[in-house]
Order: sequence, then C-alpha cells, then structure tokens
Amino acid sequence: MNKILVIGGDLWHPLEIIKKGFQGITGLKAELEFIEDAKDSLTVEKLSQYPLIINCKGNTLTSGNPAPWFEESVTEVGPEELSAYVENGGSFLAIHAANSFHENQVEQQPRFLKPCEQYIDLIGNRFLSHPLRCMVSAKNINSDHPIMRDVQEFSARDEHYQIELLSDDVELLFETCSDTGKPMPGGYTKRLGKGKICVLMPGHTLSVWENKEFQKIVLHAVEWCMQSRG
Repeated sequence: MNKILVIGGDLWHPLEIIKKGFQGITGLKAELEFIEDAKDSLTVEKLSQYPLIINCKGNTLTSGNPAPWFEESVTEVGPEELSAYVENGGSFLAIHAANSFHENQVEQQPRFLKPCEQYIDLIGNRFLSHPLRCMVSAKNINSDHPIMRDVQEFSARDEHYQIELLSDDVELLFETCSDTGKPMPGGYTKRLGKGKICVLMPGHTLSVWENKEFQKIVLHAVEWCMQSRG
C-alpha cells in the first residue's frame, strides 16, 4: 500500500483537526503518516518514500512553537527540496494553512525571507488575509476536472482565505465566496516538471472536513495526485 506523508500543526492550526479530518474520509487507498515538527525530522531521503506530500501547515514550527518552519541552511527540507521533489515526479497537495504564507509574516532576514518566497513560488499564491470566521460557500466551476466530479456547491463555517494568485498556468477548480470577503479561487492545480501540485483553500474547522462535498474534493485530489502524470 502507498504511503502518504501529511505535514500539519502550527500555531493556529492544530494537527488534531487534520488527523480527525482525514479519519472521516472513506476510500483513501493509502497509509497516512503524520508529522508536525518537520524542520529537523524530515529529510530528502525520507521524501523519496512518498508519491504524495500533503501539507496542512503554515510557517510556524509547531502548535506550541511560533518559530519559523523554513530557515535557510537550517531546515533539512525546505521549499527548494520540495520543488525538486515535485519536479522529479512527486506530488504536493497544499490544504488551508499551507496557503497562509506571506513574506511580511517572517523575520526580515534573508535566511527566513528567501525560503518563504520560494515556498510562495512553489504553490503559486501569496496569502493576504482572511475575515473573521464566517459562512463560506464553494462553487464548482470545473466539473469536467476529475477532482471536481460529482461535487455539489456547499457552505461551511470557515476562514475565507483572501490570496494573490501568482501563477498564470493554473487550472481553477472551484471558487469560494462569503459576505465578508471577495470571491476567491478555492482550489486549483498546476504542474511542475514531472510532478503535480494541487491547492485547496478551505479546511480550518473540523466541520469543513466533515462536509461530504469537501471530503469528495480531498479524496479526488489525492487520487489525482497519485495517478501517473497524464
């Protein structure tokens, strides 16, 4: 059975939510391995064990340690290594907190700024803000894509991420809307070398993870990422 590495747990997003969220998704044909402190324990050699890396983590070390995850010449696996992993055929799925990176949120020193910029370039978006938690609706705008097959519009109480989309080579999947924020890309895919990247914005609360339509999206995203590039 394939193994998938799930990275999660930061100052605002406990790993417990991610674990419970994945427990509720039926049909995952892979073994999930969870890791929180990825700064010292994750290595390039370990990356090669997985066809898919799922990141649900923002740029802090753990839920109890606000130090940055990415630090040049210190972090064993940073954005450079993750990019090489994807370019060589791996897949990377970024969910919610994994899209909360902005250069202004780290110490303004090259060893923190450079990897933050590299990660933003990898996923193709820069986090701007989110309004207070509110009802967020997700509208399927690409029903022909395998990730969005049979996915119906849904609403859940969540953080409505406002982002700056930087990549011009993405394929949009769905749009998120709320009364307190502008309509935003809710999910998209992109390619890098031989590998695949999928980005999903929802996922702050357990109620989002328990929503059947969101569960479909995550399951289909994992399946799409695990398939050979085509």
